[in-house]
Amino acid sequence: MPSTILIVGASRGIGLEFVRQYAAAGDRVLATCRKDADAGHLRMLGATALPLDVLDADSRARLVEQIGDARLDLVVLSAGVYGPRTSGLEAPDAAEFDRVMHTNVLAPMHLITLLAPLLAQTGAKVAVISSRMGSIGLMNSAYGWLYRASKAALNAALRATSLELGARRVVCMAFHPGWVRTDMGGAGAAIDVAESVGNLRRVIAQANESHNGKFLNYTGEHLSW
Repeated sequence: MPSTILIVGASRGIGLEFVRQYAAAGDRVLATCRKDADAGHLRMLGATALPLDVLDADSRARLVEQIGDARLDLVVLSAGVYGPRTSGLEAPDAAEFDRVMHTNVLAPMHLITLLAPLLAQTGAKVAVISSRMGSIGLMNSAYGWLYRASKAALNAALRATSLELGARRVVCMAFHPGWVRTDMGGAGAAIDVAESVGNLRRVIAQANESHNGKFLNYTGEHLSW
C-alpha cells in the first residue's frame, strides 16, 4: 500500500530528490516549496505541491490546513541553509545568526509540533536532515561553526522529539546525508544526490523502534552526537 509522505524543503537538492524517488516508487508525496515555478516542477514529478515559507508562522499553520485529514506515514524535514562559510572563530552578525538558527532549528521545532497530530497511528516516521558537522563528538574543525551549532541544536530537538513521540511508536531519526553534490555541497562533493537519497530511503524503510532517537549516516551506521 502506498505511503503518504511529506517532504519539507522540496524545491531543490536532497528534498527534490526525495520527491523524485518516492513519487517514482508510487507513494503519495506532499512536497513544500516557496515559488510557483518550483510547484510546477514538483507537480510534473507526480507530487502535490504545497506552498510553505518555513520562517513564517502563518504559512506553517496553513500547511496543516492544506494537509487536511491526511495521515502522514513519513515526514522528512530537509529545508536548511549553511550561512557564512567561516574558517575559524569569526563571530556571525545577528542577522546571519537569526537566519541560520531560525531556518535550521526554530522552523523544524515548530513544524514537528504542528505535524505530530497528523502522523499515522502506527509505524509513522520522522526524519530530519542534519549533518555530521553537527556532531560534537566527531568535531575536528571550527569551519562553519554557525552551521555546526545549528545542526547540533537540531539534533537535540530531534532527540527530544523521539522521547515524546516514541511513546506513540513513532520512529524519529536525524541523518547525515553525506557530502552531497548539491548547491550547498558544491560540485566537488563526494557523492551524487541520487545515491545519497537512495541510501536514505533504504535506511528509513528498514528502520524500526530500535532506531528511534538515533543519529545515522546515510548508509545506516550510527553516529556520535
